[in-house]
Amino acid sequence: MQTRTLGSNGPAVSTLGLGAMGMSGAYGETDRAESIATVHAALEAGVTLIDTGDFYGMGHNELLLAEALRGRPRDGYALSVKFGMLRGPGPEFGGIDGRPEAVKNFLAYSLGRLGTDHVDIYRPARLDPAVPIEETVGAIKDMIDAGHVRHLGLSEVDAETIRRAHAVHPVADLQIEYSVIFREVEAGILPTLRELGIGLTAYGVLGRGLISGHWSAGHTSGPGDGRGSSPRFSSGNVEHNLVLVDALRRVAEAKGCTVAQLVIAWVAAQGDDIVPLVGARTRERLTEALPAADLDLTADDLAEIEKAVPPGAARGERYPRAMMSALNMPL
Repeated sequence: MQTRTLGSNGPAVSTLGLGAMGMSGAYGETDRAESIATVHAALEAGVTLIDTGDFYGMGHNELLLAEALRGRPRDGYALSVKFGMLRGPGPEFGGIDGRPEAVKNFLAYSLGRLGTDHVDIYRPARLDPAVPIEETVGAIKDMIDAGHVRHLGLSEVDAETIRRAHAVHPVADLQIEYSVIFREVEAGILPTLRELGIGLTAYGVLGRGLISGHWSAGHTSGPGDGRGSSPRFSSGNVEHNLVLVDALRRVAEAKGCTVAQLVIAWVAAQGDDIVPLVGARTRERLTEALPAADLDLTADDLAEIEKAVPPGAARGERYPRAMMSALNMPL
C-alpha cells in the first residue's frame, strides 16, 4: 500500500482509508466479529487511516474500533474523528454543536471510548451556524497544543469557511463526499484546498453502495438502513442511476476490474492530495476494494468513465431534504 500526505501540514497515510460508519448500523444490521476482522484485515493490508465519528451508533463505533485496535502499535494507524452532530435516543438528529466547551467535552469522551491519549485528525462533522468557525477551530487548536489532537480537519464546509478556519490553524484535510456521481467539489472547493495546501479525504466514493456494482433496482433496504430514505435510491431515481452503473460496468469489464475498483480508482486518480475512504463492512468487500489502490487509469480510461457518467448525470440529492439543510452550501 502506497502512502499520500494529507496536505502540506497533515499526516502521511495509506492511499486508501477505511470508513467505519457502516459498522455501526447506518446501513442496517452488522456483525461485530466480522467488523473487527475487517479492521484487522485492513491494517494487515497496509491501510493506516481509519475514519469514525462519535455519533456513529452513539459511541458504538468508537468502542468497536477500540476493541479492534487493542494491542496494535499506536503509531501504526491514524484515527480521524468527527464530532458535533447531536443525536436523540431514536433515529433523529438534533443539530450541530461547535461551541468551544462542547468541542473539549466531545473529545474527552472520544478519547475514553477509543482508549487512546490522542486523535490524529479531529474535525467538526458539520458547521454550527450559531458558532463562528474561528471559535470551534480555536478550541481544537487548544487541544492540539495540549497534545490531545495531532491535526485539524474539516468536513462538509464551503471555500470561505475553509479559508477562515485555516487562518486560525493550518487545516490538514477536508472530508467531503466526492465520487464519479457527485463532483460539485471540483468547482470551488478543490481549487481552494490546493491553493492552501490542504488535502481531501473523500467519502461516499461508492455512492453508499449505489455505484458499487452490487446494487439492483429491486433491492429493499432493511431495518435501520438509511438508504431507504435517500433520494438517490428512491423509485425513479435509482433506475436512472443504475443505467449509469451499467455503463461503468462496461468500462470496468474492458479494464479487467470490478465497478467498485473502477470508481474508487477514479477518485484516487483525481490527485495525489486525495485519499478515498472505503466504507467496507466485511472482509469480502474490503478485499474487492483494495486492488483499486494499484489500478492505473489511463487518459483513455478516464475519458471513457467521463462518457459513461457525465458530470451531473445522476439523479437525487445526497441526503433527504431535512439533512441537506445542515450542509454548508453552496459549494
